[in-house]
Amino acid sequence: MSRPALPRPVFRFAPSPTGLIHVGNARTALLNALLARRAGGSFILRFDDTDAARSRTEYADAIAADLAWLGIPPDLTVRQSDRLADYGAAAERLKAAGRLYPAYETEEELELKRRLQRARGLPPVYDRAALALTDADRARLEAEGRAPHWRFRLAHRIVTWDDGVRGPQHVDTANLSDPVLVRADGSYLYTLPSVVDDIALGVTDVVRGEDHVTNTAVQIELFEALGGPVPRFAHHNLIILPSGEGLSKRLGHLSVSALREAGEEPLAVAAAAVLVGTSHAVEAVESLEALMEKVALPAISRAPARFDPEDLSLLTARTLHMMPYAAAAPRLEALGIGGGAAFWSAVRGNLSRFAEAQEWWQVAATPRAGLLAEEDRAFLAEAATLLPAEPWDGATYPAWIKAVKAASGRAGKALFHPLRRALTGRDTGPELAALLRLMGRARVAGRLGGAEA
Repeated sequence: MSRPALPRPVFRFAPSPTGLIHVGNARTALLNALLARRAGGSFILRFDDTDAARSRTEYADAIAADLAWLGIPPDLTVRQSDRLADYGAAAERLKAAGRLYPAYETEEELELKRRLQRARGLPPVYDRAALALTDADRARLEAEGRAPHWRFRLAHRIVTWDDGVRGPQHVDTANLSDPVLVRADGSYLYTLPSVVDDIALGVTDVVRGEDHVTNTAVQIELFEALGGPVPRFAHHNLIILPSGEGLSKRLGHLSVSALREAGEEPLAVAAAAVLVGTSHAVEAVESLEALMEKVALPAISRAPARFDPEDLSLLTARTLHMMPYAAAAPRLEALGIGGGAAFWSAVRGNLSRFAEAQEWWQVAATPRAGLLAEEDRAFLAEAATLLPAEPWDGATYPAWIKAVKAASGRAGKALFHPLRRALTGRDTGPELAALLRLMGRARVAGRLGGAEA
């Protein structure tokens, strides 16, 4: 008897478009996208934009651009602001089931209750006083001008789940306050829209930061109250700075767009964001597919993931040094750089930023005067006369250097430094053997003679 096919997994990344996403947010997005891709599932970008006062279209556009730059464009994009009717319908179902009840306390009154409870050595949990109100009590409060906020009545039971990172978890919801799902002005807090959308979109896996662990038991009860399947949960550790400070969208810490503008490689940012704070070393990878194979939720540490921005530049350089030509080719073409695989192979080992390839293409392919010290002119002129005839191949450079060394008696720095300065204008750079073939005989000879070539 054949088994029924399991549903394709659905993961989601749900940022609020109230600022630019940072490396910590990228960690969540990448884990979800790569796990979805590896399992042949779907990756949804959901903008949690019910906070109309703080949500901005330009931030939503920036987040979408950041995900595309990282190589993880979503399979579907939705906005909670387009789905308000669904949340209203869910709220009415909860009211009809007796799970959503009106409460009228002001914030000042609630704070006073919390202070009194703490003074008595009790946890500051809401006392459910609103459940004791009669219809007459509610009518009187509303006549005073009070509009109710709406609380979700928890079942006061032990809620359990097997966390993909943290292992078996349990929370007694009797120790929690009944959460407010709908504000007095009719707007929705995070919890209700999130659960309604996860049900509607068929989300099977929720991978998010450990700052959401405390929400999970409440959300599981809400999934069940609305008749939806409960997804699998996994809560990863959070990225912190070397100082121990957490990342903040509001403060602009390590925003993905700023790292892009600084010339960091998207694959380096992705590798750092995914691998930091895990049992894997943070190292350069050749592709997102290679990084995807390293993703393992149980490998994520329970300790905070300490991220040093200075390490990212080194990782960017290492990523470029191992980047295959096929990955670099479209970007080289966009910068107007020719030379094909031979050029990329020649220069990639000396790049710290991709844009530097353009400088080396100008060195190899555009006219410039050779830089000649007066004491080296005769040596360089003699070297020019020893240049082999074209076509040049891999044996050309060593044969030429051997002849120049024999004729001049020079060796080491005295031999190579004047040649490099004359041909490239630099003291360091890619191997001359590779650059020589890209320049061609006429250009090399001209620069050795001090001409613009």
